[in-house]
Amino acid sequence: MTGPVPAARGPIRVRGAKAGDLRAITAIYAHHVRHGLASFEETPPELEEMERRFQAILARGLPFLVAEQDGGGVQGYAYAGPYRTRPAYRFSVENSLYIAPEAIGKGLGKALLEDLIRRCTDLGCRQMIAIIGDSENWPSIRLHESFGFRHAGTLSAVGFKFGRWVDSVILQRALGDGETSLPEPAPAG
Repeated sequence: MTGPVPAARGPIRVRGAKAGDLRAITAIYAHHVRHGLASFEETPPELEEMERRFQAILARGLPFLVAEQDGGGVQGYAYAGPYRTRPAYRFSVENSLYIAPEAIGKGLGKALLEDLIRRCTDLGCRQMIAIIGDSENWPSIRLHESFGFRHAGTLSAVGFKFGRWVDSVILQRALGDGETSLPEPAPAG
């Protein structure tokens, strides 16, 4: 997805994140750490840590995106990171997506996830994994399902936050040919 995307409240612009976006990204994430279960962090990371994470994603050549709407600056962000660090996982990515509280329900999550899937497919990634905090996080679960993610499992009570046990829901989606063909270049045999 490039350029504006029609939405109920005006066009959504998705673009690659820049270092200048990190204050807004840090604030959005801090809200979700303090008030939500999407992240199992309990203390919001400082700007310097978010800069380190941002640079690590870019150094791997993976997408880190922001969404803007109605001239409101960065109102959401998404990125793909390695699913696991061992080499055999190199064609699988894990997505992360966060929306500013005042922008939830305005289509930014859909625009970000659509563009993230496209960019990861273009990079040759073959599987995208979503680890969703809280099995009651239906908006995130339904968003992912609307893009073809399927339920791959639930890890019950693996987190403890806000005085209660919290599940992680694992969703998975094939990208491109998925597992139906070998990746390019084919591994040496």
